[in-house]
Order: sequence, then C-alpha cells, then structure tokens
Amino acid sequence: MKRVCSHCSQNNLTVEIRSQLKRSGRFRRTSDGRKVQKFRCNVCRRESSSATNHPCYRQKKRQLNYRIMIQYCSGVSQRRIAKILGISRTTVARKVEFMGLRSLEKFRLENLCSQKAEVVEFDDLETFEHTKLKPLSITLAVEHRTRRILDFRVSQMPAKGHLAKLSRKKYGHRNDKRATGRKELFNELKNLVSPTATFKSDQNPHYPRDVKAHFPKGIHETFKGQRGSIVGQGELKKIRFDPLFSLNHTCAMFRANINRLFRKTWCTTKLPEKLALHIAMYAHFHNSQLIKKV
Repeated sequence: MKRVCSHCSQNNLTVEIRSQLKRSGRFRRTSDGRKVQKFRCNVCRRESSSATNHPCYRQKKRQLNYRIMIQYCSGVSQRRIAKILGISRTTVARKVEFMGLRSLEKFRLENLCSQKAEVVEFDDLETFEHTKLKPLSITLAVEHRTRRILDFRVSQMPAKGHLAKLSRKKYGHRNDKRATGRKELFNELKNLVSPTATFKSDQNPHYPRDVKAHFPKGIHETFKGQRGSIVGQGELKKIRFDPLFSLNHTCAMFRANINRLFRKTWCTTKLPEKLALHIAMYAHFHNSQLIKKV
C-alpha cells in the first residue's frame, strides 16, 4: 500500500500524484522516545511523518493514556489519578475526554464486528447530576451469559417520591427523556441483535411497547423485581436463581468501577455528556478485558 501525502490529500489531487513520497530521515519523539520515520513529498515539497495522522498526534504525554484509562475504569477519581501520576488535573481531564471519545468509537465498532446477540437483557440504572434532585437514567442492554455490553443511553428524568416536590420547587419542571433514550438505544440495537432475538427485562409497563415497535418478530420475557442481596446494592438480588443475572451483575460492576456511580461518593456527575463518555470508556474496557470472549 502506497503512503499518501497528508498535505496533498487535502487539495483533492489524484492518488498517483499524492503517493510520490520519499524517506527524509527520522526523529525521536519526546513523549515516548520512539523513532518516527519522516517523509518528503515530491509534489508540494512538504514533510510529514508516519505519526502525522495518528489520533494522538502532538500529544506530549501519550504514554499515560492507557494508564489513565485503566485507573479511571477502576474507581479512581481524576484528582487521585493526577496525584498518582504526578500530572495536573487539567491534563487528566483532557485525556479523559479524549480517551472517552476514542473508546466510544472502538466500543461501537467492535460490537458491529461481533456476532449478533440472540438473547438480550436490558433495564435502567439510576444516578444523578450534581444533586439527587436532578436524577439521570442509564438504559443498558447486555448480551445474555457473555455479559457483553451492547449499548447504553444516558437520559434525563424527573425526581420521584419525596424528592419530587422539592425538585420542582428548586429547579422547576424537569422533562422525562427516558422514552427518547430507549428509542435511540433500540434503533442502535437493530444492527447488533438478531430480529428474532429474545429480550428479558423487569415488569416496567413501557418496555413491551418499545420491544414490539423495534423488534416485531422478537420475544419479550418479563420477570418480577426481586430484593437486593445487600443493603445499598440493589443490583445483586437475594434469590437463588436470578433470570437477569447478566444484566444485574454488569450494573453492579458499574457501581463498583465507575466512581461517580458509587452508592456513597463525592465524585458526582456535573454534565450528562461526561457521564456518557465515562461509561463508554468503561464499556470498551469491560468488553475487551473483563469478560471472556466467545
């Protein structure tokens, strides 16, 4: 495969002209000490390297990207990561956002390349942004037995119970966007799940309509909600056989490894978009390293 000049390709030149490159020495990259090959274009006379089009181009601490991702997906906060690695919190925040976007792209690409799921478990996981008066819903779909995360959506929802009145008084009316989030989730699942797949969930009255609308040939099985096994851990059920074990176990791992989802934590979510990037990073790490690949 011929290498193409990154500068000429922006000018819409033909492939024959864009491929006229010759070697022009090497340089040692300061971020990780590796030697990188340089090239000079015979057409525009400009230089480029084998690292020019890399996503980490011009990053000064690219060697820390993977270490930051591992710690961030293991319940460590951004402040503690900065303390451990001896870098600024601003650097950690920038790299977390960069790795989140990269992980989301890899997560969806790997799912598209995997075999379509035949049995899916899905439900909502609740958290909040800034305060419990502003709750958020994480709609999660997991493949049965393998516990492979298929997709997720973060949606806004109104407060419930004794917090509802106080939430309306302090923050006003809060729209319920969970139906829109489930619609987006099921639209994405059409590329990842068999049309005749079996869906398992609890007895939420909205779920049958969502499954029927997007998978008319699919089968939907519902199960009554059960009591949590330990106080504060509602995801793990106190029953001998849990029909939604794959989903509940994955949700429990979310609670254990994403610091902003801890039951008692001060690492709260300030923006739902940042929560989605954190989940995307963990979902990619979960599918690629924490579960057994079939």
